[in-house]
Amino acid sequence: MRDGYPTLGTLFPGFVPNFLGTTLPRTHWIRDNLQDFDAFVICEIRLSLCIISYMNAAHTSFASKYITAEEAVRRIPSGARIYLGGGAGFPQEIERAMVTCAASLENVEVVHVLTFAGGEYLEPRFSNSYRHRALFIGAPARKAVNEGRADYIPIFLSEIPALFRDGQLPLDIAFIQVSPPDQHGFCSYGVEVGVTKPAAEAATLVIAEVNPQMPRVLGDSFIHVSDIDHLVEVNYALPEAVHKSITPEQETIGELVADLIPDEATLQLGIGALPNAVLAKLGDKRNLGIHSELFSDGVVDLVEQGVVTNAAKTLHPGKIVGGFLFGSKRLYDFVQDNAMIELHPTDYVNDPFVIAQNYKMTSINSAIEVDVSGQVCADSMGGYFYSGIGGQVDFFRGAVRSKGGKAIVALPALARGDISRIVPRLREGAGVVTSRGDVHYVVTEFGVASLHGKSVRERASELINVAHPEHREELRYFMHQQGW
Repeated sequence: MRDGYPTLGTLFPGFVPNFLGTTLPRTHWIRDNLQDFDAFVICEIRLSLCIISYMNAAHTSFASKYITAEEAVRRIPSGARIYLGGGAGFPQEIERAMVTCAASLENVEVVHVLTFAGGEYLEPRFSNSYRHRALFIGAPARKAVNEGRADYIPIFLSEIPALFRDGQLPLDIAFIQVSPPDQHGFCSYGVEVGVTKPAAEAATLVIAEVNPQMPRVLGDSFIHVSDIDHLVEVNYALPEAVHKSITPEQETIGELVADLIPDEATLQLGIGALPNAVLAKLGDKRNLGIHSELFSDGVVDLVEQGVVTNAAKTLHPGKIVGGFLFGSKRLYDFVQDNAMIELHPTDYVNDPFVIAQNYKMTSINSAIEVDVSGQVCADSMGGYFYSGIGGQVDFFRGAVRSKGGKAIVALPALARGDISRIVPRLREGAGVVTSRGDVHYVVTEFGVASLHGKSVRERASELINVAHPEHREELRYFMHQQGW
């Protein structure tokens, strides 16, 4: 009741004005309440006009910011350093315009992390126009990095925001993708907050694709439209993860890892068949939580089963905390305006001291190979750069400082071609991502190797026992030669 008149909620239960995105009351509602309709007109049209006027004014205030993707790329001067939004938030229309306008540009450095779309600008024909600086190597950038047409920065994911913020890697332009602004002018960074938000906050110029298909994800995940210099209107579906079938070996690994996870643990996992195999075996657990640099559909399954409740979390209780996410449209629909989900920049999510505040923090990561002393290579195949350091070390160091925490490496015993992934020595040129002292458990389909507090000889024995049987004799021979 306002000014003595009944409100819309009184006259027409469930009514929400059309300009807020829902339908007007059905005509029979108006007919049945005709005696109240004059009151309705008097009291509510004033409010409606005020809100419409406000929204029109707000839209007018940033309508001049809209430009085309080609116009956005013309803002790039030769010799500039630009950032392209990562993950599933990669600005695809901007990249297409970069390809179209490449002939007019020289020596533009392009910075981004793992992306799940794009990559055409990395083709050799554009090498005079663009050179990529990879903070994590994804499939689109892998060939360019290893052919010397792009550069790789080995860095912990937690430390990337400081590169931008402290001026070590200053950015001239950040090209990002966001959800449409809400009635207050705030856009969500959507599915990739971790590195994109710090990049946008540090860049001299910010240009955003505004995509109605980008979910409005909550957390420390918003930018006001007044902080965006130019807007590019787009409308396309986000890239979706291809879910590979789980092999028998991965299923066994999932069971063994699940046995290491207690009730009320907080989990960090990646994406792919092996993390999905682990998640699929957690149906009998209680009150699990999620604090992870990224997550996918498997987490949604456990929420719907009542397994992931986040109720026992000692940091952000009741919340799934992450930096970015990648999965199917089902996942993107699940996170839309979901108060259970919070995305934050990676200097928070991946900070080991933040991670350690989660009781029973359990970090589960994979590797390319592990030597018999426990050194983990996760970013290269010998001298061939494959991925990046990412957040493995961040989370392992946070997990082992957590009360009841665990750091777990999970990997099949064999790579393609029956090559053992438990090796005497890491291949020549391979990088040590995770040191001997950071790993507590190594799990293959043949069992669990417990390494923490063990001597090198004891570690080697544990790891040989989980190697493929066909390679154990070779590993024992190496151990004997070393005098262990």
